[in-house]
Amino acid sequence: MTPADRIQPLLAPLTAEEWGDDEYAAFGALLGLPAEKVPQAGSGHAADPLNFDIIGVLARHPKMARRFLAFNGWLLQRGELPLRLRELAILRVAQARRSAFFWAEHTKVATDGGVPSEDIARLAEGNDSFTGADRLVLEATDELLTLGFADAATWQRLADELGTHQAMELIFIVGTYTMLVMAFQTWGLMPASGSPALPEPLT
Repeated sequence: MTPADRIQPLLAPLTAEEWGDDEYAAFGALLGLPAEKVPQAGSGHAADPLNFDIIGVLARHPKMARRFLAFNGWLLQRGELPLRLRELAILRVAQARRSAFFWAEHTKVATDGGVPSEDIARLAEGNDSFTGADRLVLEATDELLTLGFADAATWQRLADELGTHQAMELIFIVGTYTMLVMAFQTWGLMPASGSPALPEPLT
């Protein structure tokens, strides 16, 4: 049974009544805010925790979520890898690992961050229409997903093109989102209705 076949997820996001100090502290680790500054669940604020199903699920283990979200928040908000390259890699992970949820979530993150929708459509078709750092990142992501590592030649190309810091971050981005896909495919979290459809896998 795939996540799409389930009527209900195995692990649902927290309801407004289930949010407490530990849960707000976990979300605050992502936002860079102390727990008392995080908008209350059900407040209708743009950062209301109820707006983010992924956070509501992770916060069911608030101590783990607090530490993980601090790291993931750093990658997304303060890392050196440019948003465009980061999001191309995440979208390829979602496509390859068949995650409708993360394809929908990061299509929005990518487009809000300035990645043209045409580029996302091209990404779904393969790597041939990309050049330069875009193509290098996509090819390296494919290699990481297929082999479980980047070989020495690929690593050297990444380090030469992006610098050591960005090359290191790419590997952690691919690994982190592969892990997140595994978790959320297990728990069955689905994208909101009307979200962009997950494209077919590459052949």
